[in-house]
Amino acid sequence: MDLTILYRGPLASCDYDCPYCPFAKRRDSRAQLSADRAALERFADWVAAQEGDRLSLLFTPWGEGLVRSWYRRALVELSRLPHIRRVAIQTNLSCRTDWLAAADLDTLALWCTYHPGQTPYDRFLAKCHDLADRGVRHSVGVVGLPEHLEHARRLRAELPEQVYLWVNAAEGHTYTDGEADAWTALDPLFPYNRHPHRSAGLPCRTGESVISVDGEGTVRRCHFVRAELGNLYDGSYRDALRPRACPLAVCDCHIGYVHLETLPLYDVFAGGVLERIPAPGPGRGPVGGGRGRTVVGMPSPPP
Repeated sequence: MDLTILYRGPLASCDYDCPYCPFAKRRDSRAQLSADRAALERFADWVAAQEGDRLSLLFTPWGEGLVRSWYRRALVELSRLPHIRRVAIQTNLSCRTDWLAAADLDTLALWCTYHPGQTPYDRFLAKCHDLADRGVRHSVGVVGLPEHLEHARRLRAELPEQVYLWVNAAEGHTYTDGEADAWTALDPLFPYNRHPHRSAGLPCRTGESVISVDGEGTVRRCHFVRAELGNLYDGSYRDALRPRACPLAVCDCHIGYVHLETLPLYDVFAGGVLERIPAPGPGRGPVGGGRGRTVVGMPSPPP
């Protein structure tokens, strides 16, 4: 089996207090942290045992995972398993980076988000350059709020050229064409994120080759569809894997719509779907990251 798994355990605490995030500055109790650690270690043990499968893993914690030792350890250990194609995590990059020296950098990748006002700009930029110097595959992005535009422009100008800068449309914000053009100048793929994608009844890889797993091992097709497909640990999910149409009216999050078969994003992000790094292509300008040079051109407007 060749399977992509998005894992989200019970961790909900974060060291930032972004006004656009409901989990900002949330604190988990010691018991909650212990439960999250146990759930993550159970998941990592299960992954390690699946030697007959080819697995790609993306950790999408509500909170910040890399400030917790068990997330750093899990990423290092999983990156060194021969049946793991990719292991990646979404992070605000507030953690130290020396732990990456122990990882297999051909397998591990980071999806990094810069939050203006939450960390000194120079500190975040220095960590991005450190990742590039270490040869860590990573993308960097911002939420496309008007007050973030100048921060994003500065970041694009001062990041290593090969690092892809992505922009997420701010939830509830409507962009004029002029505003969208300003963000697209920084991220040529912003048009895919500007509007929700119609998905009802359309084919999607989730539920067939992509699944979502929570801390209890409950398997769903994705983070946004609550219907259960079974449990990871008793194997009941396997019989439920099959092609499925999306039951929702629209999909507006990259980790969801990237798997829609009606969009060309598996080609656009070939080799970097989980860490959000576009694939190289002939005659395209640089906007990628990692050990090699990753490049992408201006996309056609999404349907």
